[in-house]
Amino acid sequence: MIEILCFDGCPNYDGLETRIRALVAGLGSEIPIRVRRIASDAQAHEEHFLGSPTVRVNGVDVEPDARTRRGYGLVCRAYRTDAGLRGSPPDA
Repeated sequence: MIEILCFDGCPNYDGLETRIRALVAGLGSEIPIRVRRIASDAQAHEEHFLGSPTVRVNGVDVEPDARTRRGYGLVCRAYRTDAGLRGSPPDA
């Protein structure tokens, strides 16, 4: 399962679900995709939410160093890519 965690109004969420669905379809797969809204700082801590958007595959964050981070909260997230910091994870 792929989960996309975000908060309402997240500017980096726009288009991400569509992009992930296209990537999954391109693999010829039918992996379920679920979008979950994080509504409070308390929920962010409970969910280990590192910012919006967060993408997890089978419960594991797509960013390798996420397991060592603890900056939970209702914040925008930045991902390291070959093109620099971006607001959503790279397709790879």
